[in-house]
Amino acid sequence: MQQVVPIFGRRLAAVAWAAAALSAMLYGAAGCGPGPQKAINNPDPSGKIPAMKEAVRVHDLRVAPQLVKDLASDDGAVRFYAIEALHRLTGETFGYVYYQNEEQREPALKQWKDWLARQPRTNK
Repeated sequence: MQQVVPIFGRRLAAVAWAAAALSAMLYGAAGCGPGPQKAINNPDPSGKIPAMKEAVRVHDLRVAPQLVKDLASDDGAVRFYAIEALHRLTGETFGYVYYQNEEQREPALKQWKDWLARQPRTNK
């Protein structure tokens, strides 16, 4: 089968391919840049979750108030990492199961809030 070559030849076809590749790189690079800020209070899970992992790694209990708040998140992944972090930091779960519905999670969430209220306040 004969290959179809543009009227101006292979050179123009090569230039067209190079231009298309360059355009794809430039348009693709528009989304590239610094990632989300790694912070426990970042609303973006892609910044929040790494901060949770880091807090566990360094055993930073100062993040506990935010972790307890995140147990009520609409995002199941955030709830999962919040309870995992709390469990690793405290050894406790109070029966919290991240995939249960809001009503089912409420008793455990109340226990976490009570636990938090009993903790000494620390300066950040």
